[in-house]
Amino acid sequence: MATSNSHAQGSSPPAKPALRKPVFIKVGDLKPAAAGLTLVAKVLTSEIVLQKGLAASPSPSPNVRNVRIAECLVGDETGSILFTARNDQVDLMKPGASVIIRNGKIDIFKGSMRLAVDKWGRIEVTDPVTFEVKEDNNLSVMEYELVNVAE
Repeated sequence: MATSNSHAQGSSPPAKPALRKPVFIKVGDLKPAAAGLTLVAKVLTSEIVLQKGLAASPSPSPNVRNVRIAECLVGDETGSILFTARNDQVDLMKPGASVIIRNGKIDIFKGSMRLAVDKWGRIEVTDPVTFEVKEDNNLSVMEYELVNVAE
């Protein structure tokens, strides 16, 4: 009686999916509901808008989580937009810093576009950029309205 081998001769293990090269987008090209964004930006301003937890109260309770949120104006030579930095991201988003935002997304907050990075993305501080930020094209100033499209 012959036994069959479950692996065919010469077969190789399944190939890993190839890593895609990031496609960098310019701030001026950002659109509402966009996701998976990679861009290089310069931080112009950073202002903490919410801080609660250990650093915010003199006698914190042990079950209160630290939460820090800062609004940071970031941009490149095509425009600027508000970036919502959360917790550890706040420390990276210092005015004058150049950053690479990987896997960012656009949120609509109070009718305006905001750039954000959730747990699937990351922020890297990079070498200083050479471009001047185009501050007069602030995408967060434009108001957007959610409209239901009837089919």
